Amino acid sequence: MAAASNLLDALIQGGVPVPSGCRAGSCHACLVRCLEGEPHDLQPDLLRPEQRHAGWRLACQCRVEGDLSLEVFDPHRDGLAARVESLEWLGSSVLRLRVLPERPLRYRAGQHLLLWTATGVARPYSLASLPDDDPWLEFHIDCSRPGAFSDFARQLRPGDLLRLGELHGGALHYEREWAERPLLLLAAGTGLGPLWGLLRESLRQGHRGPIRLLHTCRDGHYLKEPLQALAQTHDNLQLEWIGADGRDRMLDTLRPTSRRDVALVCGSPSFVEACARGLYLAGLPRGQIFGDAFIRANRGDVP
Repeated sequence: MAAASNLLDALIQGGVPVPSGCRAGSCHACLVRCLEGEPHDLQPDLLRPEQRHAGWRLACQCRVEGDLSLEVFDPHRDGLAARVESLEWLGSSVLRLRVLPERPLRYRAGQHLLLWTATGVARPYSLASLPDDDPWLEFHIDCSRPGAFSDFARQLRPGDLLRLGELHGGALHYEREWAERPLLLLAAGTGLGPLWGLLRESLRQGHRGPIRLLHTCRDGHYLKEPLQALAQTHDNLQLEWIGADGRDRMLDTLRPTSRRDVALVCGSPSFVEACARGLYLAGLPRGQIFGDAFIRANRGDVP
């Protein structure tokens, strides 16, 4: 490997099949374990201390500075097996995938999990299930466009085997200390998935402040009925549905109800950035805006 080169680029150029999605350290698809030698890690805080101690590194965030001996994450050796429990189309383009892992997985609402196909395609997906209440792990797969994993997901059947990789958390979460504060949930497309889990988590914890959920999409509001059923039993929950033609106006007029609001935002990078910028300019402190952007894979790097 050439000194001072990016570790991921060096591995790909050397013919080593390393999955990669975001190249920003967010998806964790490019995990490698260092056996000898140590690359220069530009973002060491992206992994847990115990992972780093075990030698794991994110190849996209490392620079080669000398000889290295390493092994790539192997989903069959290092991952967790899970069987498809059920598949259901929620509208025309969103596939709800529920899987049962071979052993219980501890997670919190809003986290992501890396899903592996048998051919070595790895993609991070946000969990839409509710920890401890739902016996399965639930994911909402956007199948509106061709993609290595979405094309694979279309062919899945109940009983099929998947491998689960790295579980890690983004910015989205719910804290019990927010129980009296206004909660603003902003979702675009399948960004509704993790917010569906976080909404139910907040209600399970007895959230008493007002909750306002806005969903914008191109192809239909795929969780409209269960959300409306939830609103009928929770007076503090307000729902707003915005079509593609109303998205720009929504972004232009977006305002918090007060400076005490907590905003959770999920969707495309442009949507998350626009919401965060608008709320900040409207007076909401940055520390009360939590965003998670769905990043499309770099097609040149992944099978």
